[in-house]
Amino acid sequence: MALDDILRQVPIDDIAEKLGVSRDEAKVAVEQGGAVLLGGLAQNAKTDEGSAAIQNALKKHEGSAGAAKVDDIDQADGGKIVAHILGSKEKEVTKELTESKATPGIDFGKLLPILAPIVMGLIANASKDKAAKSDAGAESSGGIGDLIGGILGGGDKGGSAGGGIGDVIGGLLGGGSNGASGGGIDLGGILSGLFGGKK
Repeated sequence: MALDDILRQVPIDDIAEKLGVSRDEAKVAVEQGGAVLLGGLAQNAKTDEGSAAIQNALKKHEGSAGAAKVDDIDQADGGKIVAHILGSKEKEVTKELTESKATPGIDFGKLLPILAPIVMGLIANASKDKAAKSDAGAESSGGIGDLIGGILGGGDKGGSAGGGIGDVIGGLLGGGSNGASGGGIDLGGILSGLFGGKK
């Protein structure tokens, strides 16, 4: 599972129309926003408390699939999810994404609450699948952090050590481990700033 799964479940055309941008611009923005939300969740999952909070939140989203239209998405719930994932850095991260040259004209303050419930639904369903497999005697490993790492394309083999979530997301968006990937958004920088890597 990777960001492609998020893209498949997101109503890109409807988002493009709502945000007043082209389909391609909306797709780039969804990739950036999805990566930041997944990165935030992965970081939160590193503590027992954060992991437990994510598990509780996921229960509400089990079985949910993508939406055909933006209006089908509970954006009020999405706003709460974004606030929880990004915490006190929400305004800062949203502003940095919104001002990026890679996604001109995209208001991430509107986009992230649309994406958040879809991202949570994907993780909830993947988590449920993983639990079902471990109940059936398959090996289970690592918990929610590994699961999110797997969605990011990194962590399902347990060998995704190294530069952490910034590298994972850098690689995910095609930029390798230099962080400044994804068409001009320095996601590694945003995330390391978000999670205390730099003040």
